[in-house]
Amino acid sequence: MSRVQSVRRPRAGGGKTPRAARGARPGPLAVDGQVPEPNRRAALDLALELMAIPGDSGHEGQIVATIIEKLKAAGAPAAAISTDDAHRRTIIKGQVGNLVLKLPGTLRGPRRMLLAHVDTVPLCVGSRPSLRGGWVESANKLTGLGADNRAGAAVVLNTALEVLRRGLPHPPLTFLWPVQEEVGLQGVQHARLARFGKPKLAFNWDGGPAEKLTLGATGAYRLSIEITGLASHAGGAPEQGISAIGIAGLAIADLVRAGWHGDIQREGRRGTSNFGTITGGRANNVVADRCEVRAEARSHDPQFRREIVAAIEQAFRQAAREVTNVAGAAGGVEISQRLDYESFVLPSDAPCVELAARAIEAIGQNPVKAISNGGLDANWLTARGIPTVTLGCGQKNAHTVAERLDVAAFHSACRIALRLATGS
Repeated sequence: MSRVQSVRRPRAGGGKTPRAARGARPGPLAVDGQVPEPNRRAALDLALELMAIPGDSGHEGQIVATIIEKLKAAGAPAAAISTDDAHRRTIIKGQVGNLVLKLPGTLRGPRRMLLAHVDTVPLCVGSRPSLRGGWVESANKLTGLGADNRAGAAVVLNTALEVLRRGLPHPPLTFLWPVQEEVGLQGVQHARLARFGKPKLAFNWDGGPAEKLTLGATGAYRLSIEITGLASHAGGAPEQGISAIGIAGLAIADLVRAGWHGDIQREGRRGTSNFGTITGGRANNVVADRCEVRAEARSHDPQFRREIVAAIEQAFRQAAREVTNVAGAAGGVEISQRLDYESFVLPSDAPCVELAARAIEAIGQNPVKAISNGGLDANWLTARGIPTVTLGCGQKNAHTVAERLDVAAFHSACRIALRLATGS
């Protein structure tokens, strides 16, 4: 993340704020003369409970069932709770779709949506959250904590429970817990938007400190590269074979040498590429006839991202032509690609950004505006017409066994979320 010095207006689909949302600046709300504050102990207990529940992408059934149970126990009408069928259209055929709680307002104003994805990466399955001073860590040293993003899910759930249990006045609200964020923002990409009730202001909780406002994020392509060679005995007749793994190795080496791998900088433009997995071969004594490479390319600049993808494709096709057997036969390459998510940047004066900044200032902190080099559910929501700003809630070292949750930052996030939900 980096501070935003100046932000460009996003391209098509990237951040036009609906006219109805502009100028939506409700005044402060007080309950019995005071701005509502969350129950900190209850919020932390909730986060500890959610982080311990397994639920990597595609396996969110248990965590979604737990959230539904808590919503109903707090008095949410069954008719206000729903799940969609996004999991039937995602790349991974999951257990359950996105979870939505939609409440009518007791105050006038545009509908607000609070969201946080519920899936974790596989490394976090088996987490045993443990409170140690001002931090939460996993007592299981072989797992990540799962604060990404169960801490965010807890912020949103705790806010909904506070509103329901205490009967707090509020504008129309939608609470959303998307699935399959960690595998390419699949849940929100395939969400049924009609279930959200046309929110004009949206706030997403994911990684980082509570005062961080992420206005934009990069875009990404995923590539699957299938390489076909020719098997032969590696000791008796290696010259008759065509090594698919050799083709992959040559292509990747050429990309590294040419500067198209890792952090890519050319003529003031910047992006990244990575080769995440390579699988292939049958045995040590057989020339590999098949190999599959999974890769990605990212950039905030869509045109430069396409150039990175083109460079990867060219390198693999050239390598396939160069690796031949004694008879002059060459291998083959099939490349499929898909857009994971497009880049976007919200204007600094977007209503959701201004409201989030005011809520952060109201608890005595200074908003820090940032742009992300990773994807967020906000990418697809903004592209689909719901401008969404992302806030942090104290997660650190996500996707590693060193993952931790800053308790003070988590409590700040809960305070900010409750102010945004109640119009305070």
